[in-house]
Amino acid sequence: MAFGMGAALTACGQQPDVVAAPTGPPQAGGTLRVGLAGGGASDTLDAHIPVNTTDIARVVNLYESLLYRDENYDLQPLLALSATPDDTAKVWTVKLRPDVSFHDGRPLTADDVIATFKRITDPENPKSGATALSMLDDVVATAADTVEFHLNSPAATFDDSLGQYNLGIVPADYDPAHPIGTGPFKAKSFSPGRQSVFVRNDSYWRDNEPHLDELVILNFNDDDALINALLSTQVDAIGQIPLALTEVIGSDPRIGILNSETGMWLPFTMRVDRKPFDDVRVRQAFRLAVDRQQMIEQVLSGQGRIGNDVFAPFDPGTSGLPQRTQDIARARSLLAEAGYPDGLDVELVTAPIQSGAVEAAQVFAQQAGAAGIRVAIRRVDATTFFGDDYLKWDFAQDFYYTRNFLPQVDNSLLADSPYNETHWDDPRFVKLVRQAKATLNEAHRNKLISEAQRLLWEEGGYIIWGHPNQADAYQQYVAGLVPNKTGLALSGYEFRRVWLGGTK
Repeated sequence: MAFGMGAALTACGQQPDVVAAPTGPPQAGGTLRVGLAGGGASDTLDAHIPVNTTDIARVVNLYESLLYRDENYDLQPLLALSATPDDTAKVWTVKLRPDVSFHDGRPLTADDVIATFKRITDPENPKSGATALSMLDDVVATAADTVEFHLNSPAATFDDSLGQYNLGIVPADYDPAHPIGTGPFKAKSFSPGRQSVFVRNDSYWRDNEPHLDELVILNFNDDDALINALLSTQVDAIGQIPLALTEVIGSDPRIGILNSETGMWLPFTMRVDRKPFDDVRVRQAFRLAVDRQQMIEQVLSGQGRIGNDVFAPFDPGTSGLPQRTQDIARARSLLAEAGYPDGLDVELVTAPIQSGAVEAAQVFAQQAGAAGIRVAIRRVDATTFFGDDYLKWDFAQDFYYTRNFLPQVDNSLLADSPYNETHWDDPRFVKLVRQAKATLNEAHRNKLISEAQRLLWEEGGYIIWGHPNQADAYQQYVAGLVPNKTGLALSGYEFRRVWLGGTK
């Protein structure tokens, strides 16, 4: 692939027109065309059920949550001015930002916040953020610009739970068929699996933002099509390029590379309730079969950090675990103890759901063979992967952006989590998580998190081999993009601050 791309860059024997990176203050106007892979027929504009990359990009630009994680992974106010707990951490008071209006001109009020969280936690139709709000009993207005979140148990990090992109505030009469939010862009048109068009929200609450007149998000089926669209100037920026191609693509003087260190992870997922993975010795053997440094080098071209089968590397509670390394002899011994003295055969389902996913599957299959694990790779497209069998595969992959430990647990490691691919449901783990959530003392809470991580490290259903950098590419005339630790592409999809210089 790298050879073919290099040939494309030098073909035709002529130098491309080069535009210098813009300088000075941001310029208003223009259309930004963004290319992303991973969308399909199930694409949505619903604020509260984003799944794939294009869904998330749309959500970030149409809607806004009360708080959010910025490019440094610091929790910052967004539609909230503040979020503060009482002494018991069972009542959190949120003061709303004044002078914020929805796309249709109506002001943001406490009633809209209440309606939003009722929609997300509707027991008849819970949305993807509902599990993280399992402790929420009620949301009440104490003033037009103030709400109280009443919890049924202490939640010392509830503000972190509020800072998720799938908790965008919508009006009380919200209809996803006519998406209305407070974000920097308004929906103009939407063709699932093809493209989404947005126009500037002229009443946006941030001064002098967004700079663009229009934002277009285009879906592509694979990396080749995505990169070719950039090189032929069909798009202005693309998200999630293969790390192996950063130098090749960046050698084109028209193109800039945005490379961000993240807490993102591309796990292999083993269903702990299905053979052979219902035996913890098999799960341990699979983790010991991985040469993590080789994965980083071959899959990520060295652009990432070694993983240790736990997520949330930026969480202050992440510490104290010995680094797991490849041990083929021990892996074979564990498989023999589990009743597989001659090894075993498994099917690994993979898809281009994130840059590096398919390559990781291929490298794992090669590495695991030394331990007697014979892997048959079943490659499907992204639409099939996220279809009816999503979360049902015995052995597959997934991807997650940066989160701290407790919000990620809510998302994927509880019995009622929306994305529990491993079907993990361990009462010891749940007890530690509940204790951590209720603990106001940060040092004690971090200790509980470390204990929960150790249990996951020893017995869980994830193989977390690394934390990839996030690499994106853009035409040099695109300005305002900055590295972002969240793992979301192209500055966390915050296109409100992107602007365009002169183009040719």
